[in-house]
Amino acid sequence: MTLSHRLRAAAGGSAQPYSGNIALSHLNSPYISVYPWNSGFGTKYSNPSTLPAGHGYRNCAFSPDGTALAVGHNSSPYITVYPWSSSGFGTKYSNPSTLPSSHAYGGCDFSPDGANLAVAHNNSPYITVYPWSSSGFGTKYSNPSTLPGSLLFCAKFSPDGTHLAVSHRFSPYISAYPWNSGFGTKYSNPGTLPPNYAQSVAFSPDSVDLAVAHNNYPYISAYQLSSSGFGGKYSNPSTPSIPAGNGNAIAFSPDGADLALAHTGIPYISVYPWTSGFGSGFGTRYSNPSTLPALTGRSVAFSPDGADLAVGHDSSPYITVYEWSSGFGTKYSNPSTLPPNTVYGVAFSPA
Repeated sequence: MTLSHRLRAAAGGSAQPYSGNIALSHLNSPYISVYPWNSGFGTKYSNPSTLPAGHGYRNCAFSPDGTALAVGHNSSPYITVYPWSSSGFGTKYSNPSTLPSSHAYGGCDFSPDGANLAVAHNNSPYITVYPWSSSGFGTKYSNPSTLPGSLLFCAKFSPDGTHLAVSHRFSPYISAYPWNSGFGTKYSNPGTLPPNYAQSVAFSPDSVDLAVAHNNYPYISAYQLSSSGFGGKYSNPSTPSIPAGNGNAIAFSPDGADLALAHTGIPYISVYPWTSGFGSGFGTRYSNPSTLPALTGRSVAFSPDGADLAVGHDSSPYITVYEWSSGFGTKYSNPSTLPPNTVYGVAFSPA
C-alpha cells in the first residue's frame, strides 16, 4: 500500500488503492498507449490493430462505464473509438457518418451518462457532438445556434451533464452551453474574460465551478457557473502562487479539494487547494514535487481515488505520475515501455 493510501486509510477513507488503466495520447505512432495501473505502471497493452490516423491531440477519454476509449487526432476521420476491456483494445468502431470538419486538436469527452461524445476541432462548427452507445456513433446533433467562433483547444461536459464548455483561440476564449440531448442557447460571456486563448477547461465535481488554463498572466482563471450562466470570477492566486507560465491543461481532484495546472515554465506542474464559494477559491500553491516533470506540462489527470496525479510533458519519459495526498508524494517509476513522444492527453479508466 502506498503512502497516499495509508494516509487515506488513517483518515477513515478506503485503504484499497485504485486499480485500472491509464491511457496516453501522444504525437508519434502508435498515437495512443494504455498501461494497467495499480500503484504504478504495468506492462503496456498491445497496440490496437487499427491505429488512430495521426497525432493524438489533447485529451483522450474513457467512457464512464470503461467500455470504450476515444482519441481525437489530426487526420481523417479525426476521431477514433475502440471497445475497451481487460484484454485491451477491441476492433475499432465504425466512423461516424458525418465526420468532424477537421483535425480534433481539442480532443474529445464523453458525457457523464456515457450517452454522448463531444469532439473539439479546428474548423467550423468547431464543436461536434454525437449520441453514443455500445453500437457506436449515432447521428450528429445539430450545431449550436451560436458557434464558438474559432478553433477549439478543449471541450468538457460538466459532471452533472447540464453544461458543455469549450476553450478556444480567439475572444471570448471560453464558451459554455446548456446541454440537454442537444445544445441550448450559449450562455452570455463571463464579465471578465480570460486574457488570451484558453487551452483547457475543467469543471469542479459539483459542477458549480469552471476553471480555465490559458496563455498570459495569471495563466489560470476560475468562474462560477450555474443554469443562469457565468457568475463572478474568483480572485487570482496570490502573487507568490501564480504559475510560472502559460497554462496548458487543468484538472480538479475527484473530491474537489485540489486544482492542478500543467504549464510552461519550471516547475511545469502547479497544484492549489480549492474551496468553492466566493471569499474562497485558490489556496496557497503546494510545494513542488522533489522530482519535476522533464519539460513543459501538456496534460494532467488525477486517478479516480485522488491518490495519484499524472502529468504528460514534452521530454522523456513524457509521462510522470506522483502519489498525491494534500501534496506531492513520491514519483512512481517510469513505465518500462515509454510513450514515443509528447503526451498531450492522459486519462485514467473509471474506478
